[in-house]
Amino acid sequence: MEIFHIAAECYPVAKVGGLGDVVGALPKYQNYTKHLVRVVIPCYDTKFIKENEFETVHNDYVKLGNFNFPFNVLKEKTDKLGFELYLVNIPELFDRKEVYGYEDDIERFLAFQIATLDWFISRTEVPDVINCHDHHTGLIPFMMQYAIKYEKLSNTSTVITIHNSIYQGQFGFDKLYYLPDFDLSKVTILEWDNRINSLATAIKCASAVTTVSPNYLNEINNFAYGLESLFNLVRHKSKGILNGIDIEVWNPVKDKLIEKKYSIKDFAKGKQENKEKLCSQFDLDPTKPLFSFIGRLLEEKGADLLPHASALALSENFKEINILILGSGNTEIENQLNHLLTSFKGNYNVFIGYNEELAHLIYAGSDFLLMPSRVEPCGLNQMYSFKYGTIPIVRRTGGLKDTVIDFEDYGNGICHDQASIADVCYSILRAIKLYKDKKSLNKIRKIGMNIDHSWESVCQEYIEVYNLIIKKNES
Repeated sequence: MEIFHIAAECYPVAKVGGLGDVVGALPKYQNYTKHLVRVVIPCYDTKFIKENEFETVHNDYVKLGNFNFPFNVLKEKTDKLGFELYLVNIPELFDRKEVYGYEDDIERFLAFQIATLDWFISRTEVPDVINCHDHHTGLIPFMMQYAIKYEKLSNTSTVITIHNSIYQGQFGFDKLYYLPDFDLSKVTILEWDNRINSLATAIKCASAVTTVSPNYLNEINNFAYGLESLFNLVRHKSKGILNGIDIEVWNPVKDKLIEKKYSIKDFAKGKQENKEKLCSQFDLDPTKPLFSFIGRLLEEKGADLLPHASALALSENFKEINILILGSGNTEIENQLNHLLTSFKGNYNVFIGYNEELAHLIYAGSDFLLMPSRVEPCGLNQMYSFKYGTIPIVRRTGGLKDTVIDFEDYGNGICHDQASIADVCYSILRAIKLYKDKKSLNKIRKIGMNIDHSWESVCQEYIEVYNLIIKKNES
């Protein structure tokens, strides 16, 4: 089976969040099942692309309304990521350092989708399955079915994998002319709430819909930023598949980015050495429990709770804890977190930005990981923390509810129900008490480290979805 994953991100080529991690790992593990798996993303101005060699496999012009942009398709020569990686290079639109955040993002990702399909129809063989990821690729299933030029692809099975339904790729009908000619009787398929909605279109047109956790699939049937009724209509072709993690990258036994490698047999010593390195770097006390946060500083992640919750927890337990935060996002939240540095020096620190090496060290050296998310379709951070013997403190939502069980229920973490300062602080108090009980603390750490969240079993669930929709298309 030839499978193409099409996405805006793929680690380590270009990553903003969990989408990049998934697209960088799932195809590799699917390749292990003897299928031919390929990934297509835009060609950004990133370090990975500058440092690796590519060959050109296709040249053309992509038509976007009245504009024609030259593009080529580049293939990474060595397949070093464990799968064939293809970059759609449209210099005028993607020769930039950031993945998102530009005024012409709609044009950029429409051109990327059209160019990708133009390349597909130039090939001798058509793919068996095209797995699209999030709204940036959401119009591909529609164009494959209804755009005249892509008739060759009309019988190819498609999947839309939803990593976050907040972002839907909406734009006005004044940009309808960007799309290749299609059957205008189908124009209503593009519409949701009087606008073109890329994610809604994908949900309507794809052969199957997957979400990145079972519980998230249940949640979006009740709350999905205006798409609830649509998700209910397509429940028959939907499946929640919990993400995995790449244990070749996230594994303290072999992690080259941490200070001291360790296994479940010697995790106490290994974590302590990493903690000492981390605390030395950020002027913290390695004898105290270390609470960390890693992620985007956005309200959906509960990051707006962190400044007040951190100040309150540090004020009431000043001599007992350390807090370290790694992330970037909302400028106001960033400023509030930076402001705490003046009041809690020696017990608190923050790194505004993202650093992959530092993230690994934080997982290895922390005692607890804070995840007070309002929205968490799957969450990978809690899975990484399990692997490194760090106990996650989570709000029960999305994939966090699927993966973290409170330790008082013989589980693997600390849970709370509300995205509130009070719930976060109360969970920190529970964690302080647990930290003092080393026998119980280490027992819970072992439970987490023994959990198998690798991609091996997960990727087979995707293969089963592919086989099912191919069978339906053939009948």
